[in-house]
Amino acid sequence: MRRVSVFGSTGSVGQNTIDLILRRFEEFEVIALTGGRNVKLLAKQAIALRAKVAVVAHRDLLTDLQDALAGSGVHARAGRDAILEAATNDVDWAMSAVVGFAGLEISLEIAKHSKVLALANKESLVCGGALVQSTCLKTGCLLLPVDSEHSAIFQCIGGMDKSVERIILTASGGPFLNSSMTTMEKATPEQAMAHPNWDMGQRISIDSASMFNKAMEVIETHVLFDVLPDQIEVIVHPQSIIHSMVGFDDGAIMAHLGPPDMRAPIGFALNWPERTELPVERLDFSALGALTFKSPQTDRYPSLLLAQQTMELGGLAGAAFNAAKEAALDMFLAREIGFLDMARLVQVVLGQIDADRNVDVTLEAVLAMNATARELSSQAAREGL
Repeated sequence: MRRVSVFGSTGSVGQNTIDLILRRFEEFEVIALTGGRNVKLLAKQAIALRAKVAVVAHRDLLTDLQDALAGSGVHARAGRDAILEAATNDVDWAMSAVVGFAGLEISLEIAKHSKVLALANKESLVCGGALVQSTCLKTGCLLLPVDSEHSAIFQCIGGMDKSVERIILTASGGPFLNSSMTTMEKATPEQAMAHPNWDMGQRISIDSASMFNKAMEVIETHVLFDVLPDQIEVIVHPQSIIHSMVGFDDGAIMAHLGPPDMRAPIGFALNWPERTELPVERLDFSALGALTFKSPQTDRYPSLLLAQQTMELGGLAGAAFNAAKEAALDMFLAREIGFLDMARLVQVVLGQIDADRNVDVTLEAVLAMNATARELSSQAAREGL
C-alpha cells in the first residue's frame, strides 16, 4: 500500500487526483489532504479516503473543518504552518497542486520527504526551479511533471534527452483566439474564464486566455528539460488534442495525443513507471476530422515575448515575472486594470528589477524578489499603464 498526500485537493487538479485515488482506494493510504476555503469538499474527501489529517489554508475555518470531520477520525488543522508541516510526512507520492507562488515552499518540503513529487504547481519551477531541482537531487526525490504539456514532453523524450533538438508546446488560443484586439482590451473576467476546451479553475483559465499560462510553461520547459530558449516553440492548436511535441536531431518528431482531460497526466504520474487503465475518453480519429495549427500572434499574446525576456534575464527574473503576473491578475479580477494591461504591467516590472543572473537562488532570495516585484506592480498600477 502506497502512502500518498494531495496538496490542493479541492482545486481542479486536486479533485481529479482524488477521483483517481478513490477508484483504487485499496492501493493507497492517504496521509494528508489540504484545501483552500471549500471546507465541505475537503471534509468529504478526507472522510471518503480516510486521511490521517486534513488541513484548511485559513485559520478562521478551523472550527468549521473540525465540525465537518467530527467523529470521522480525521485530524483537522489549519493555516500555512500546518500545511507545511503536513508536507514533512514521509510518503511515497505527493501531489503539489496548490495554485500560485504559495505552492513553492510546499513543493520544496515535499521534495525533502516524498519519494515522488508530482508537480502541478508551475510557480515552483518558474520562481525557484534550480532550488527545487537541487533539493530533489539531494534527497533522491523523483520529480514528475503533471502539466499536460510537460507530462507529454516527458513521455515523448522517453530517455532520449541527449538527442532533443526542439520542443513544441501547443496552445489552444483560449476564448479570444479569433477576437479583435478591441474585444480583448475590453474583456471581462467572466469572458476570459470561458475556456473552449479545458475545465479549469478561475485563475488558470484567465492565464490561459492571456497565454500567461503558456508563457509559464515555456519557462518551465527551459528549466525542467534543460533546453535553450531558442529550442522551445509555441504553436496554436485549437483542438487541444496534441499536448506537446518533441523534435529530435534525426528529424523525427514525437507527438503526444489525447483528450483534454487532466486525469491522463495525473494518472501517468500516479502510476509511474507503469501504465494503468484510466477513465478518459478514447480518441476517435475519424470523428476528429482535422487537427489545425497556426503561429501565435505576439501582439495578441505579448506574454510569450515576456517569457523570452525572463529566460534571457535569468537569475531571479522568474520570481519577478510570476509575482507581477499574479499581482496583475488580482487587479484584473478586481476590475482595476484591463485584460491587456496585465502584460503591460509585467513588462514594466521586468524592466525595473535587477535579476542578477549569477545570484545564488535561495528560498530567501526568491521570497525577497517576490515581495519587491509585487510592490513594483502596485506602483506601476498607481502610476498608470
